[in-house]
Amino acid sequence: MHARDIKKMMRKETSYLTSGWDGRDPHYLAERMRAFLASWASQHGRTIDEAMADKTIKELCDDFRGYGPIQDLLEDPHVTEIMIIGPNKVFVERDGRKTSTDARFDDENHLQYAINKMIAPSGRRLNEASPCADFSLGGRARVNVTLPPLAADGISVTIRKMAHSIGALSDIVDLGTLDVRMANFLVGCLQGGINMLFSGATGTGKTTSINLLSAYIDEGERIVTIEDTLELALNQANLVRLLTRPPDALGQGEIGLRYLLSNALRMRPSRIILGEIRGAEAMEYLQALNSGHKGTLAVLHAATPQDAVTRLETMALYAGLDLPSWAIRRQIASGLHLIVQHEQLMDGSRKITYITEVAGLRDNDIALQDIFRYEVEETGEDTRIKGRFVAVQPPSFLPHLRKLGIEMEDALFT
Repeated sequence: MHARDIKKMMRKETSYLTSGWDGRDPHYLAERMRAFLASWASQHGRTIDEAMADKTIKELCDDFRGYGPIQDLLEDPHVTEIMIIGPNKVFVERDGRKTSTDARFDDENHLQYAINKMIAPSGRRLNEASPCADFSLGGRARVNVTLPPLAADGISVTIRKMAHSIGALSDIVDLGTLDVRMANFLVGCLQGGINMLFSGATGTGKTTSINLLSAYIDEGERIVTIEDTLELALNQANLVRLLTRPPDALGQGEIGLRYLLSNALRMRPSRIILGEIRGAEAMEYLQALNSGHKGTLAVLHAATPQDAVTRLETMALYAGLDLPSWAIRRQIASGLHLIVQHEQLMDGSRKITYITEVAGLRDNDIALQDIFRYEVEETGEDTRIKGRFVAVQPPSFLPHLRKLGIEMEDALFT
C-alpha cells in the first residue's frame, strides 16, 4: 500500500485521530495515529513498512497541527520566504538566496486544504470571484494566494515571514543593513517628528525598519496604523490598528486605504503609520503631511529616492482632483522630509543604500540631497559584495532637531 493511499485513508478518520488532542502536543497525535495504523494493518492482514509509517505519520501530523509539507519551512528561522507554484514546486529564500526544496504536496486538493487552513482565521475570501487574496498568517507571515487561471501553472502561494529574530535596531546594525551613525540619525529624526518615507522593492526590509524604529516612539503618543494585512508590530498602549476590507461576494462593501487614511485624520493621532502607499491614497497622505501630523511614517515601492518621489506624484494624480503637477510637487517638497531607501543586493544582503533629504523645490523640480549612502567597492571571490556607508552632508533640518533637544553632533555626518 502506497504512502499516499495510507494518508487518504487516515484523513477520513480525522475526527477520531484528533479526538482528545489539545492542538499542541504532536507526540500525542503521532502515538494515536501509530496505534490506529497498527490496528488497521492487523485487521486487514497488511504489513506496513516502518520507515514509510514514520514518514506518513510525520506528514499527517504536519497537516493537522500546521500546513503540511511547508510546516518545517515555516519553523526554520533561516527561511525568510516560501514560494509555491502548484503542488510540486516549493522554493524558499534562505539567507538571502532563492533555492528549490524537496517539499511537495500530494495534489491540488492537498495544497488547497493547507490554503484553507491559512486563510480561514483572516475572514478573507478566495474563490472564482475573488481569485487573489492577501492576508496575515497569525502575525508570523504575510501570505498572497493567486488561483488559476490567473496563475497559469497552478495555485501560486507566496509567504513572506516576519523577522522575529530581529528584535532591536542594533540587530540590523550587526547584520550590516546600516551603520551606527545612520541608526542614531534615524532615531533622532523619529523623535523629532520628521516625516519619513521608507522606499524599496518587495522584501528589502522596509517594514522591518519601521517596526524597529517604532520602539523609540514615546508612550504618550497616540498612534494610528493603516494596513492591508497586519505586518506592523508596535507595542505602545495607545495604538489603533486599521485594516482594509475587501469587497464581498457581490463586489460591494470594500474599504480601501484612502478611506481609512481620511478617517484616521479625525482620530486625533499623534502619529500615523501607513503600511503601503500604492494608489489614490497618496493625496490623503500628502494632506496629512501638510496638516501638522508630524512624524508620519509610510512605505512605498520604488527603486531609488528619485523614483519614490516620481511615484508619489503620479499616484497623487490618481485622486482625480485635477491639481497641476507643480501643486503636488509643492506639497511633497513641503511635507516630506526624508526618504530611507532599502535594497537587496546581488549577494542577498539587505542594505539601506540611501538616506536622502527632500530639500525643497529647484526650478519647479523636487530637489533631493543624500545625507548617507552605501557605496559598493568590490565583489569578492565568494561573491559577497563589499562596500561602506558614507556620510555625505548634514540635513538642513538639523538646527530644528537641536532646538528640540535632540543631540546630533557634527561628527555623525563625517
